[in-house]
Amino acid sequence: MQGSGSGAATSGWRNWAGDQSATPAAFERPGSVEEIASAVLRAGERGMRVRVAGSGHSFGDAVCTDGMLMSLQAMAGLLDVDRSSGLVRVQAGITIGRLCALLAEHGLAMENLGDIDVQSIAGAVSTATHGTGARLQNLSSQLAEVTLVLADGSVMRCSPERDPEAFAAARVGLGALGVIAEVSLRCVPAFTLEGVDSKAPLAQTLASFQEMALANDHYECYAFPYSPTALTRTNNRTEQPPRPPGRLSAYFDDVLMTNHAFGALCRLSRRAPSHIPRINRLVTALASGRRRVDSSHRIFTSPRLVRFTEMEYALPRARTAEAVRRVMELVERERMAVPFPIEVRTVAADDALLSTASGRDSGFVAVHMFEGMPWREYFEAVEAIMDELDGRPHWGKRHFQTAERLRGRYPDWDRFQAVRARLDPHGLFSNAWTDRVLGPVRAPSGAGAAGG
Repeated sequence: MQGSGSGAATSGWRNWAGDQSATPAAFERPGSVEEIASAVLRAGERGMRVRVAGSGHSFGDAVCTDGMLMSLQAMAGLLDVDRSSGLVRVQAGITIGRLCALLAEHGLAMENLGDIDVQSIAGAVSTATHGTGARLQNLSSQLAEVTLVLADGSVMRCSPERDPEAFAAARVGLGALGVIAEVSLRCVPAFTLEGVDSKAPLAQTLASFQEMALANDHYECYAFPYSPTALTRTNNRTEQPPRPPGRLSAYFDDVLMTNHAFGALCRLSRRAPSHIPRINRLVTALASGRRRVDSSHRIFTSPRLVRFTEMEYALPRARTAEAVRRVMELVERERMAVPFPIEVRTVAADDALLSTASGRDSGFVAVHMFEGMPWREYFEAVEAIMDELDGRPHWGKRHFQTAERLRGRYPDWDRFQAVRARLDPHGLFSNAWTDRVLGPVRAPSGAGAAGG
């Protein structure tokens, strides 16, 4: 989409998966905090609600709006680095991949990452994006300070020392509190990981899931419906020097096999869904082990060229294996056409008010569907299982929940709503998605946005 300072929208917006779209009345691409504030004030004057788009890697309709859509892609700079403390301040639109490359130049790294690095840092933390590691928290837990532009155009900086209640809400703010303009992150000295990919019997993998999660720095597994074999990935810190793969080897593993070959099998599955059980068994049978030693951000992330849509739920960690077994049984009992594996990860509890891991050590179960294939029946049936297991939906992925159903799953739900009512009393930063999953803002009579 192209935009201008006047806020004129010339075309629509689509997400990476291509299955969410919007035609906003105005599109803004600010280049500074001041320009964000001016755009927010213009929206208020014109009676438009405001949403902010990251890189489009969310699968739900959290960004979609017919009001003002804002992109922070022009605000992607590294503002300050303190190598001794590990504190780094960046603009909100910087992608995780660009951030990691800049951190490496200063001998620093993110403590944990997910498996892709194209999201903006603001979008990733706002939706509680996570990696895997039973003793490590999600990305928003690495925040030290958040700079918000509020509905009245004022600028607020919150941290554990400065308005800690707003900070606890803003760490996973869903874009509902204001526009994140800058963040400060607690980074760690750069480190090397040894990554090992292997396969094992699915029953054994699920039986030992908690044990393996606790025994490794980072552990995840993939269960293919109709296959008795699971694929596993362990990443552990090592003192060995990085040994990056050669360009040809990296292309063969990360692009040709993981993306192009798998994509071809998914297209075959879409054309001939009755063959999916055999195709999935073939994928796991042909999977080979791999060992890599490299800088942490290169081990954590890999390219994702096969397009899909996704739903993910956070559960009490002790119920993770049960959830996977039930999803596998569902798919096979109903003979569902599911060519994608179920992805299983874990993170430690944190204290962000609407974090999916708030107050509990969590396991994550993610289900996917290849582009162009029916997904709703599968996702709805999986969500019914997750509801029974006290699941919390990933905020950046598909789900069918409402505020009424979600409120009881978050012990600090009302605290978040109180911060929301204080910072955005008239619901400027709302859309149909926030109306559904958070409900309308219920501000006290006469309230106004408060900056700091």
